[in-house]
Amino acid sequence: MKKILEAAGVLLILQGAGSVAHHFADWFRPWTMVHRIGFLDGYEVFAGVVLIMVGLAACAASEKATA
Repeated sequence: MKKILEAAGVLLILQGAGSVAHHFADWFRPWTMVHRIGFLDGYEVFAGVVLIMVGLAACAASEKATA
């Protein structure tokens, strides 16, 4: 369980950071998923920050997980 939470947390952090970077610098276009989701148009930065926060929470939860 610990490894799954760590992997999910890292993936969420990377997606969030890539989304923010794509919005401001037009980088990471093929790697991020936030800009491809239609109902998030106009909220890409907010969604990226939320993904980063959820990823950090998942990584913190993996520290508390046993087994």
